Amino acid sequence: MTNNTNSQLNTKQNAEVGEQSSPTLLHFIKRKWLSIWKGNPPGPALLIFGLCVALIMLIPIVYVVWQSVFAGTQRWLRLLDERIPQLMWNTLSLTVAVTFSAVIIGISSAWIVVRTNLPGRRVWRWLLALPLVIPPYVGAVTYIIVLGRSGWARDIWQNTSWLVNLFGDYPLDIFSFWGVFFVLTMFTYPYVFLIAGASLRKMNRNYEDAARALGLSTSEIFRKVNLPLLRPAIGAGAILVALYVLSDFGAVSMLRYVTFTAAIYVQRQGMDTASAAVLSLVLILVTVVILWLESGTTKKNKYYQTSNSYREPAILELGKWKPYALGFVSIIFVISVLLPISVLIYWSNIGIRAGALDGRFLGFVLNSLQVSGIAAAICILFAMPVVYLKSRYPSLISGLIDRFSYAGYALPGVIVALGFIFIFNNHIPVLYRTIYMLALAFVVRFLPQAMQSGEASLSLVSPRIDEAARSLGYPPWKVMLKVILPNMLPGVLAGGALVFVSSLKELPVSLMLRPAGFDTLAVRIYFEAQDGIYHLAAPAALLIILVSIIPLRYMLSKY
Repeated sequence: MTNNTNSQLNTKQNAEVGEQSSPTLLHFIKRKWLSIWKGNPPGPALLIFGLCVALIMLIPIVYVVWQSVFAGTQRWLRLLDERIPQLMWNTLSLTVAVTFSAVIIGISSAWIVVRTNLPGRRVWRWLLALPLVIPPYVGAVTYIIVLGRSGWARDIWQNTSWLVNLFGDYPLDIFSFWGVFFVLTMFTYPYVFLIAGASLRKMNRNYEDAARALGLSTSEIFRKVNLPLLRPAIGAGAILVALYVLSDFGAVSMLRYVTFTAAIYVQRQGMDTASAAVLSLVLILVTVVILWLESGTTKKNKYYQTSNSYREPAILELGKWKPYALGFVSIIFVISVLLPISVLIYWSNIGIRAGALDGRFLGFVLNSLQVSGIAAAICILFAMPVVYLKSRYPSLISGLIDRFSYAGYALPGVIVALGFIFIFNNHIPVLYRTIYMLALAFVVRFLPQAMQSGEASLSLVSPRIDEAARSLGYPPWKVMLKVILPNMLPGVLAGGALVFVSSLKELPVSLMLRPAGFDTLAVRIYFEAQDGIYHLAAPAALLIILVSIIPLRYMLSKY
């Protein structure tokens, strides 16, 4: 009897302890959750939507890495022995050469335009930024027409007897390292030009006056005062150029120079997806290493302007150097803008007279507009919760969601496309090779453009508006849609426009993921140019350039 009583008492005590420990555990979890969000957690709907967006952005890259890890030891050894060393040399040598040259041209042209009395300074700021509207693969097409083996320059050379007698056969080979180097440099230097120009306009004149009072010359002031203050801008522009060169497929493919992106595409076309995944992983590692090196350099080299009495930088007199400065910027403009656009206008005129603007061309336009419009709409939808979470609910979780959303932007389009092929072909076959799959790949590539624009607009909206809406009983997702979105709509739409234009120009993703018979303008430019049918490629290229002027205004206002 006593044993039964003791057993009942123990059972009762254990139950009471369980009832007490359960609330304690729940309280601990709740307190931990609140501490993560600093006492202000988002609603479950908003958080779940943000997590889903981050997952969509991350899955293609993770899937490519997974496929490459299990590609097999023999395949890895074969590629490491035969393929990867040469691809590494081709890719890194091109990246270093283009980045260095783009920095030199970008810094020098920005200095001349911003800090000197160059005639037409404001106009030159626009003109030297125009190469950004010309996709490098379009620039490659124009220089194949001008400098190729059957190009205009070769015809002039052969018809000029003294050139043939003095130098022999036509010496230029656009289908070489130097051809790719030239094209990519001419169409990527504006990244450095814009960012460096913005930094030069914000420099405090007091530092230069102090250096001049110590007896330093203009060149010494540039080297010892301006250049250190320009290092963050140089680093930012250089990393943009380097990442673009690493990810470029169109120009290197047009000019038949094999880098990682071209090799990945060839392996995929040959149905050797495992080897394509291995090459993709190596390229991802190269990209990560470059980002890590840039991040480490930025942390070690920081320069601040601490003077409270800001004065605008002085405009330097060029004097006898004015013709040389004007000649320099004029040559850059002619090479990177005037000549390519003139070539496209010439061939577009021929194409239009030959009936190139027919129903077939209209179909390519409608295809491009359709898939780019869908991608822009999805980006607007996806960007809002991620930006809102980061701004209004800062925490480790919202920070990770934001960083994951940038994953596809830093990687080449061929890798993103390869990830989508793996996922949709194996797990979602009903959407494989549809425009929705293509549009979603564009979203992974360009969502950060919409996020950056939306974040800039949200920063102008006071958090007190959110608090007022929450005090009226609105949940976080409803506050975002009904209160915040109307206030930041112009910025959100601007981000959507950037995504639209970028999707319109995107080549490798369109080339690898488009449905059968669904050709976009970028795809037709690629195929028509490869076949030498320039009068059909030129109108599409010219149309893309005209549409691409839209984001140039945004970039000039930003930088």
